[in-house]
Amino acid sequence: MASLQEPWLLENGNLKGSSKEIRHGRTAHNMSSSSLRKKSDLTLVSKVRCGMLRHLLTNLQEVILGTKLTVLFPAIPLAIAAECYGFGRPWVFALSLLGLTPLAERVSFLTEQIACYTGPTVGGLLNATCGNATELIIAIFALWQHKIEVVKYSLLGSILSNLLLVLGTSLFCGGIANLGKEQKYDRRQADVNSLLLLLALLCHMLPLLFRISAASVSLTEVPILQLSRASSIIMLLAYITYIIFQLVTHRQLFEAQEESEEGGDEEETPVIGFWSGIVWLVGMTAVIALLSEFVVGTIEDASQSWGLSVSFISIILLPIVGNAAEHAGAVIFAFKNKLDISLGVALGSATQISMFVVPLCVIVAWILGIEMDLNFNLLETGALALSIITIAFTLQDGTSHYLKGLALLLCYAVIGTCFFLSKTPLSHGNAIDLGVKSAAGVIGA
Repeated sequence: MASLQEPWLLENGNLKGSSKEIRHGRTAHNMSSSSLRKKSDLTLVSKVRCGMLRHLLTNLQEVILGTKLTVLFPAIPLAIAAECYGFGRPWVFALSLLGLTPLAERVSFLTEQIACYTGPTVGGLLNATCGNATELIIAIFALWQHKIEVVKYSLLGSILSNLLLVLGTSLFCGGIANLGKEQKYDRRQADVNSLLLLLALLCHMLPLLFRISAASVSLTEVPILQLSRASSIIMLLAYITYIIFQLVTHRQLFEAQEESEEGGDEEETPVIGFWSGIVWLVGMTAVIALLSEFVVGTIEDASQSWGLSVSFISIILLPIVGNAAEHAGAVIFAFKNKLDISLGVALGSATQISMFVVPLCVIVAWILGIEMDLNFNLLETGALALSIITIAFTLQDGTSHYLKGLALLLCYAVIGTCFFLSKTPLSHGNAIDLGVKSAAGVIGA
């Protein structure tokens, strides 16, 4: 078997670091996605005599067939065909959304494979950067098309789904499956993420309060934009510090359970080579970009066809379907009573989106000459604030049971119902301004 693996294991020379160091390059995102992977049978592939063809078939089997979500890959060519041949726009949206699900899981797999060659620090940095690549690409395409509301809605939905839906389902299912056991987790990791989420909430609330408290909305537009850009720079600096904290100075807080569960003698080896991983990662990212463009371009048509508001589709449907693989992995680890991994997935994703993806979108919009601020409007910011506060109270004692998970799920259901009933048009700047002017008038009176 060693001779079978040799061509691609040695594609980039010797591996860097020991197996323990390789595990240090992994994050909760990678471990969550790994629960959806399946071991490939290379018996038939090993009989191919041509080395280049054998190498290509091995890569195809590991990357395309090495996941339990392989059944969703046909949605990708179907989405492209639907777009090219002018099928119904809602079909393009639905197929593109389904196609993004296995791609997001494969990106996590490929970053982990590359991390085996680059070492733990670079691998962890790559994982932290690509952890929410799908959301970032969708947001950038929406920005490019000047759909700022879609950017805000989709990113807000990702945060809410991670905090309430993913974490709630994990705590509920874990509590039901482990009724006879006391479920505990490391409070220190939860405290760090909660602190950063509160910082992000502060940066979101100040522009909103700035606008509401002003006597004239027109006088606050430029200051709010400047405040948002300054806050975004501060948030990015805080996120860089968080990465250093996670990967260098306090690495043990984020990987203690992983080491204790896996053991010190289990060797982990990559199944594809370094350059193969790079090529596959670039190719997967290009396909994600294509499908993201389809999603952004057809979301309004899907909204009109299905009778659902754009806010509901962006805040509820996009995060649920787009990150289904990662979410399912978090729940599976909760069933196994590994709550530290489940919390790392949910809180880590929410922290990354709020402290990295959102401010990065503001900076990118600034570069493109688009005026995007951190004011997510009153209803959206209120839902975010209550969700973060609820999570902070839920995780303060370091123990869990199914009732906590149920409470989080019910909170998500109420928020989902609110946005389902909300029929605010996509371009609703005038309505918001009128509402703020009314509030400002009341305060002035």
